[in-house]
Amino acid sequence: MKRLALLLLPMLLLLGCAKAPITGRTQIIMLSPDQETALGLQTEKEIFKTEKISHDPRYTAMVERVGKRIANATKMDLDWKFYVIDNDKVPNAFCLANGHVFVYTGLFKYIDNDAELAAVMAHEIAHAIAHHVAERLSVAQLTGLATAVANQAIAQNGGEYAELFQAALGIGSQVGVMLPYSRMQESEADHIGLIIMAMACYDPRAALSFWKKFAKAGKEPIVYLSTHPTSRSRIEQIERLMPEAMKEYRACRKSAPGTP
Repeated sequence: MKRLALLLLPMLLLLGCAKAPITGRTQIIMLSPDQETALGLQTEKEIFKTEKISHDPRYTAMVERVGKRIANATKMDLDWKFYVIDNDKVPNAFCLANGHVFVYTGLFKYIDNDAELAAVMAHEIAHAIAHHVAERLSVAQLTGLATAVANQAIAQNGGEYAELFQAALGIGSQVGVMLPYSRMQESEADHIGLIIMAMACYDPRAALSFWKKFAKAGKEPIVYLSTHPTSRSRIEQIERLMPEAMKEYRACRKSAPGTP
């Protein structure tokens, strides 16, 4: 146990070494930028093996147009690339840590204009610029190591109930740490994405119209067992953030008159 505790110490010294953009939240990140990029490239290889990339200009032109504008607003020098996955059954999008964005064709049944697409793409890009994948991996490493220390202590002192305590600890670390952490990142991506789309001169009110349509089409998650916040809490947060986002939007429109 002492040996495991000593392994925790250097990791704990790294806590608070990063700040999330826009929100300024202190983050736990123990992966280097090169490691993040490598993860993105490896994931991308698997995507190209399993998914069909669409070249339909009805979708690709819109994704490229909106994606470039959002990427420029981030002012981050990532290897921005934009792809459309030909799958009408999946209404989803994601952005890898290296700045490569993928949008499924199934999402377009909920998209009526560039601003609504911008709401989704800005949310996904927010995950990348806030290093959420690296952060989750870092938290998982620390949680796993802390759980191992606790398990060893329980095994030594838990008596006949040691196995029961260890099982409960494993469930607790997942439901009590990792899932809420995932929901927090989703809410943060909503916040960052809303401001970024406004900084790109997209009307942030389109985020509300999109999520309301999306909420009507889907089922609410069971909050304690879900990686995502409920649609209702998501919409309520966006409404609270709207004054901040509208301020950025008006400033952008003023500095770039005539932007569509």
